[in-house]
Amino acid sequence: MTTPAAGSATVIGLATVVAIDTPTLGDRSYLAHDGQVAVVIDPQRDIDRVLGLAADAGVRITHVFETHLHNDYVTGGHALAVATGAAYHVNAADSVSFERVPVSDGDVVDVSPSLRVRVIATPGHTFTHLSYALESSDPATEQFETVGVFTGGSLLFGATGRPDLLGAAHTHDLVHHQYASAHRLAHVLPDDAHVLPTHGFGSFCSAGSTGDTTASTIGREKRANSALTQDEERWVSDTLAGLDAYPAYYAHMGPANSTGPQAPDLTPPEQADKAVLADRIDRGEWVVDLRNRTAYAAGHVTGTFNLGVDGQFATYLGWLIPWGTPLTLLGDSAEQVAEAQRELVRIGIDHLEGAATGRPEGWTDGRLGSFPRATFADLAQVRHHRPVVVLDVRRATEFDDGHVIDAVNLPLHELLQRLTEVPAGEVWVHCAGGYRASIAASVLAAHGRHVVAVDDSFAERAAASGLSLAGAA
Repeated sequence: MTTPAAGSATVIGLATVVAIDTPTLGDRSYLAHDGQVAVVIDPQRDIDRVLGLAADAGVRITHVFETHLHNDYVTGGHALAVATGAAYHVNAADSVSFERVPVSDGDVVDVSPSLRVRVIATPGHTFTHLSYALESSDPATEQFETVGVFTGGSLLFGATGRPDLLGAAHTHDLVHHQYASAHRLAHVLPDDAHVLPTHGFGSFCSAGSTGDTTASTIGREKRANSALTQDEERWVSDTLAGLDAYPAYYAHMGPANSTGPQAPDLTPPEQADKAVLADRIDRGEWVVDLRNRTAYAAGHVTGTFNLGVDGQFATYLGWLIPWGTPLTLLGDSAEQVAEAQRELVRIGIDHLEGAATGRPEGWTDGRLGSFPRATFADLAQVRHHRPVVVLDVRRATEFDDGHVIDAVNLPLHELLQRLTEVPAGEVWVHCAGGYRASIAASVLAAHGRHVVAVDDSFAERAAASGLSLAGAA
């Protein structure tokens, strides 16, 4: 079993706030405490990470808060509250099937003599979205002051949460709500209050880029966040124009979260032998190789797909797999399979048909498949000698910003449904950095295509390699 990642702690006021990052989903949860009792905001499904951090700090979790019913992961809030006996705070307006402590705008939750949480309605990412201002008492004055605000999918670092996840019919209302909510937070909170969002670290729940920022305050956001520096009409127009595709598995997260999901079962899956793996591939089940793309290209079981656990594994697997398809994992080690299993339960894929570990020679009696890896310089060179298909599997917005002339754009998340649109011939497939290209190459190879995976940085190397580009600079 992989060791849960430790959180990074920041002292604000009299509170210690521990950020618990989930990089592969681009999300962040929080544990905030006064040295004795703690609150948790937006916990991920694998609550052992939170419990471990609380134990390390010697604190007792007494309150769990949800900013919203998440679209990009299954919450651990209900399970954490059950495990600890904590009060579970969810918006009173949310329709849920579990017991919770309903909260609404303006409510104040006393945590300890030195900490309390104030509820602020911030619709925009969803209609019932809440933010939570963390207030700490000043020993000298015995007065509470706001030291931070847990903003969930409302105000992010330099951006906001996207307003379109509830469907096109609601996007117009939600985008205006989001603008108003950002301004409300900026108006009612002090400039030195820390901004503590859930999204914005690579999550597809973000509207706009949050860059490399890892910390911010209300004052900084007033200066740098377009939601607070642009007029409403301009901001709404820019935000809607910049919205991109988001993972298909999001459709299953809200319904799962409204039922109060239980803690996941991380028992290792049953081991599958060669015959079982061959049968599952023949039946059209998904057998996924978790190894890195270099190892996969060098040798793999024909018919498997490569989604390396070293990248945004759960995001892309959840985006691509037909929901409910039986799934088997192949990995270098039991630890690698366990890491993938942990990632999958975060998006509600709880059942695995099985797993196998070791080397690909031990997973099949047949001949191993392989395909070449290349750079953009190699692509530029080969195009001087023979015609090849250049397949760009980045999203359409990325393609429009700049692409290789004559490249075919089939975004990775559409590839399985559009395989017949890949032109005949030798296919050189690329993305922005290599991870998505390897997924696409494995899909194409599984369908009998002659493929080369370009494992290179498009932004840094494509033009420098002598390739002619089209689109924006």
